[in-house]
Amino acid sequence: MSHPRPDALAVPAGAVPAAALEVATAYHSPALLNHSLRAYLWAAARGTAEGVRFDPELLYVAALFHDLALVPVFDSHTVAFEEAGGHLAGVFAAGAGWPPERRARLSEVIVRHMWPSVDVAADPEGYLLAAATATEVIGRDVDAYPADFRAEVLERHPRLDLTEQFLACFRSQADRKPDSSAARAVRSGLDARMAGNPLDAAT
Repeated sequence: MSHPRPDALAVPAGAVPAAALEVATAYHSPALLNHSLRAYLWAAARGTAEGVRFDPELLYVAALFHDLALVPVFDSHTVAFEEAGGHLAGVFAAGAGWPPERRARLSEVIVRHMWPSVDVAADPEGYLLAAATATEVIGRDVDAYPADFRAEVLERHPRLDLTEQFLACFRSQADRKPDSSAARAVRSGLDARMAGNPLDAAT
């Protein structure tokens, strides 16, 4: 799989992506912000390499908001974090002037990033974000990205203490919402799978 350099994957221009980055920067920890930015880069690179037609602005905003409901001020005690994040992103997009259909798509992409698989034909952005976050969290398909590309992404957006923060968030979700996707991930051995992520070994 041939991937462009990170510098070739320009961040979508415009007021909405800029505002999404401002919100994500204000509320995410540095580790979770970098995680979200890397998720966009992995997703966009995969889409470009595989010839997937995707909406860069939609994918970028979804990547920045996909974990925002893990942040304490937005954490819901009643619904899964990806559902809460989808609602949160939809509110943001409404304020940004997106029409209802586009807001609904944004929410879908965020919810579906926790699905075991997403049909690329039905939801290219959901497919790409799900694949990218699996690469980020457990290192799935990491070798599909050239080593120099991985190194540059990690240099641009270091992983910092992502593993510790992410596991703490998911354990908290699992304790409070035992039927959630986060709880299923914890029960299926998320700790061990994250410990073996080669992206952490590279840093």
